[in-house]
Amino acid sequence: MKKKLLQDMLTWLFMVTIPMPRFLQFIAILFLVTACETDEANRYYGGEKYSPRDVSSVEILVSRPVRPFIVIADFQARYMSKETLRKKAAKIGADAVIVSFVGGWASLGSQWAHEDPHSASSTRSLGTAIRYK
Repeated sequence: MKKKLLQDMLTWLFMVTIPMPRFLQFIAILFLVTACETDEANRYYGGEKYSPRDVSSVEILVSRPVRPFIVIADFQARYMSKETLRKKAAKIGADAVIVSFVGGWASLGSQWAHEDPHSASSTRSLGTAIRYK
C-alpha cells in the first residue's frame, strides 16, 4: 500500500508542469521517502521466550506494580496507542505492560506546563512488557 502510494506521488512529482530543477526533485523525493519511514524501537531481554497470551488478559499499567516482576521487553514509537502496546506485549507472553506517553508539543510563549495549551499532547509512546514472578 505504502509502495503504491509512493509510486503515485513520484509519478505526479515528475509530471508537474512547473519547471523544477533536478536538485529540488531529488530533495522532494528524499523527503517523501523518509516521511514514509516508521519510528519504532523494540528491545527484548533474556533468553527465555514465552507463549503468546490473549490480549484481554494483559494488564495495562501506568506505574510500577507492587508485585515482583521481570522486564521482558521495551517498546517505543511515535503515537502508538495503549491497545497497540498491549497487543505487542501479548504477542511475547507478557502479563502486563507499563505505558507512558512522553514528549509532545510546546508553546514558545509559555514556560509553565500548566499554562501551555499543548501540555496534554504527547508524541512518544513507551511500553515496558513485564511478567510477574
